[in-house]
Amino acid sequence: MHSLPHNHILWSLLESRPSDNLNQHPLSLDFLICRQRENIKRSIIDMDNRFNEVFPSFDPLNIEFSPSSCLINVLPNHFSFYSYFKSNDYNLIDNTNQLNNIAITASSDCLHALIISDIGIKNNVAMSITYIHIWNRPIIKTIHHTTNIISTEAELFAIRHSINQAINLPGISKIMVITDSIHATRLIFNSFIHPSQVHSAAISKELRRFFIVNNNNSIEFWECPSHCDWPLFKSINKDTKCLHQTPLLLCKSSWDFSKKREYEDIICNWKMIFQASDQKGRQFLELVDSNNNLIELFYTNGGPWLKLIGHSNSLCTRAMRVITNHTSTGEYRLHFFPKEEIKYLCGPYSIESRHHILHEC
Repeated sequence: MHSLPHNHILWSLLESRPSDNLNQHPLSLDFLICRQRENIKRSIIDMDNRFNEVFPSFDPLNIEFSPSSCLINVLPNHFSFYSYFKSNDYNLIDNTNQLNNIAITASSDCLHALIISDIGIKNNVAMSITYIHIWNRPIIKTIHHTTNIISTEAELFAIRHSINQAINLPGISKIMVITDSIHATRLIFNSFIHPSQVHSAAISKELRRFFIVNNNNSIEFWECPSHCDWPLFKSINKDTKCLHQTPLLLCKSSWDFSKKREYEDIICNWKMIFQASDQKGRQFLELVDSNNNLIELFYTNGGPWLKLIGHSNSLCTRAMRVITNHTSTGEYRLHFFPKEEIKYLCGPYSIESRHHILHEC
């Protein structure tokens, strides 16, 4: 609220004060009873307090995202992406060989800048490290750390800083960025609304200046998967895991981090309520992995198991019946129809049970 202009409509809702306009807003506090007034003020004030804890990350009106200025529309030939496709081990070997060739080229050409970036997050502290390799120059090593952001934002900030450094070095005409988060770099050229627009706009502005200076200037983004045994990335990854920094100043949360924390709180509360509730019944099937550990819930990419069956209504229905043990087995019929004669012709077992079907039959 503190950032709103004095003539904003919300002020007319929250404050009972003389207005220059004789016709007051119909939802003004003057027209509400005390309880309605407090309910409205509480919701708006709570929202205002929460937004004050989140640092600004959206910038949809930035000129960098307009169709006439977006890099993907006006300068599409100056940047390219090279992703790793994990279909087999040969692709990993081929990817490693390509990265070796890039490193050799960068180490023998003074016009090339090789940027290697990696991030790590532990206890909500994000650590990012970038190395800039340029022929016949010392390695430029940069470390950043902060709290309350997700890995994509940390990666984008690290790349933003390293690209800015490389562009401002004299004589550089080609930049090659190697990262294990290729999806984060694609956000630089994404003109749609997303929570990393502040970083995307800043990088886009720097790259536009870099491309316009010389029509031959370009940038490449290469993916190096985290399990790849490429020496240069392995070295920076080791540094990321070894360094532990604790920010001295309080930090606001990012939009995505706040959303992630909200989702985790919802899942945690749901699990506690569900486990304490009698409504799940005694027959609820706890799903376990290959090591017999309970499968934990998570909210990304469709969750741990729903994504495997959610594409089919009939398959999802059958799975729910198995999980709740409300399916046409001998065990189910014996529970609900105890007077019926039930026979099960499968070895020494007299009753067709869910456990027998899933684990023994």
